Amino acid sequence: MIVKVCGMREAENIRQVEALRPDWMGFIFWPKSSRYVSVKPGYLPTRAKRVGVFVDQDIAEIKRVATDYALDIIQLHGNESPAFVSLLRDWHVVKAFSIATEADLDATRDYDGLVDYFLFDTRTPFVGGSGQQFNWDVLDAYRGATHFLLSGGIGPDDASRIRHFHHPRMAGIDLNSRFELSPAVKDVNLLKRFLHEQD
Repeated sequence: MIVKVCGMREAENIRQVEALRPDWMGFIFWPKSSRYVSVKPGYLPTRAKRVGVFVDQDIAEIKRVATDYALDIIQLHGNESPAFVSLLRDWHVVKAFSIATEADLDATRDYDGLVDYFLFDTRTPFVGGSGQQFNWDVLDAYRGATHFLLSGGIGPDDASRIRHFHHPRMAGIDLNSRFELSPAVKDVNLLKRFLHEQD
């Protein structure tokens, strides 16, 4: 199962978290986020895949940042169209969707097979990092072919729930705000305990 730790920014924290061997590490390049990466950190992961998170940003900006940071994966967290996604074929792409009800899954259909993964996050008035969970039972209605990462308020006490949650298209989990000491600073001990419980 893919483990993604998102919302990274501080060099030493990045180094410490990478030592826990997550598969992916996410960096948010949306200026309105409290985890916005405005200056390149002094250390970037060398083993974990680098994921850049963008929200309705210009294609030229996304490509520039993706090249500058040597991103492996681009995560689109806004209202980007299928045509927009098709302009990013040089990278693996994750398309995020905000989920509250089964009806929200309908939006995935136009992207099924077009992106490498979906990410299912909690629908809130904000974009990501809310710390709130949606009802995972809603995903029983997902019948698409594209694999997904489960996101939205996963916390240190959810290891058992995740072990017992099964869906044929679930590929991994996305961890962020509930493992933080402050925005963009992860609690390494909490992550270490959680990941140990996942093994």
